[in-house]
Amino acid sequence: MDCLERFLTFAEQAPTAFQAIALFRKELEEKGFRELREADPWLVDAGGRYYVVRNGSSLIAFTVPQSGFSAFRIAAAHSDSPAFKLKPCFEDPAEGAYIRLNVEKYGGMIMSTWLDRPLSIAGRVIVRNGDAVESRLVDLDRDTVLIPNMPIHFNRQINDGYAFNPQVDLLPLYGEAGASGKLMEEIAENAGVKKEDILSHDLFLYSRQPASVWGADDAFFSCQRIDDLECAWGAVTAFADSEGRDSVNVCAVFDNEEVGSGTKQGADSGFLYDTLTRLGFALGASDGEIRAAVAGGFMVSADNAHAVHPNHPEKYDKQNRVYMNRGIVIKHNANQKYTTDAVSDAVFSLVCEKAGVPVQHFTNRSDIPGGSTLGNISNSHVSMNTVDIGLAQLAMHSACETAGTKDPEYLISALKAFWEQELPIVK
Repeated sequence: MDCLERFLTFAEQAPTAFQAIALFRKELEEKGFRELREADPWLVDAGGRYYVVRNGSSLIAFTVPQSGFSAFRIAAAHSDSPAFKLKPCFEDPAEGAYIRLNVEKYGGMIMSTWLDRPLSIAGRVIVRNGDAVESRLVDLDRDTVLIPNMPIHFNRQINDGYAFNPQVDLLPLYGEAGASGKLMEEIAENAGVKKEDILSHDLFLYSRQPASVWGADDAFFSCQRIDDLECAWGAVTAFADSEGRDSVNVCAVFDNEEVGSGTKQGADSGFLYDTLTRLGFALGASDGEIRAAVAGGFMVSADNAHAVHPNHPEKYDKQNRVYMNRGIVIKHNANQKYTTDAVSDAVFSLVCEKAGVPVQHFTNRSDIPGGSTLGNISNSHVSMNTVDIGLAQLAMHSACETAGTKDPEYLISALKAFWEQELPIVK
């Protein structure tokens, strides 16, 4: 199976952050990584390979050098994407004839792309287990609900820039009135528990549209959650296959980037700092030695970038525009929405050059504000030279996004080189 096929298989099996992290755990364990639990003491060995999970939706993996360590080399991405989330009490009868689901937006999606397409439901449930509770993954993996559009006859403004109301226009249809209670029964069956043992849930809608490779010479592919599964999968894949040197190599996949990262499992938490500190102490390093390893470290924040849209090239900066299938995108912003500076740009560009990976540079037009990502947020907790990169894609935050078929392999090659090469010395 080639690189792209592997990614598309992964993306179809990872409809939420919870499934993505479960798949990453499996991949790492197959490559000899052992799990450490945050609530337990940590014993780590020279040459060891480890990972730690928080909330079932974020993961940090690391490899320990054979003797000591001089610095941390970190790549970070995120596991979440915009979607609709089921509210705690989600069954919503309508007109005495239908059962709808009460949902709310998670993140900034393009709402119209979720209409008139089959959707399913996935995530996790928390269930009773004697005197304890445990998490169970759920993926109904069938065409379960659909959000129907209004016919144009009753909404003549639909093609003139309609403002969707998420509490009115975007409630998915599940069944007829007689379907009351059936969805929770199906969720319980999928989780392998009784309905009455489900205490709570984090469940999301996801698109059932199959991934596809298309266009002349199969140049493009489309699927759900390319932002940021493409970077997260590429980072974990490169990391698991890398041979470390004298640095501690780290791969972090955070949740909740799409809603600001300000959670216990987000980049604005202590997860990364806690992990690096506990690792250093487990290796017998002093506080000063750990701080020196951070100061001498380097981070790659990997989150996708906006390819020039063929129908709207006027929206992009004239000199700093990027395209699919042309390699790594280094992202810049004067106001530090991206954390790239001249030093981190130069260092990572040289890494890519040595690996034979093409590089492009992205900035927004000066009169169009852009988004941000987890690089500068992580840097506020663990401060080191950091570059923001990504792969170019179209339709970011759509229910179905598009990217270039050559780019996943470029990312893996670049990150593998980052973990294996001697980094250029910053004087």
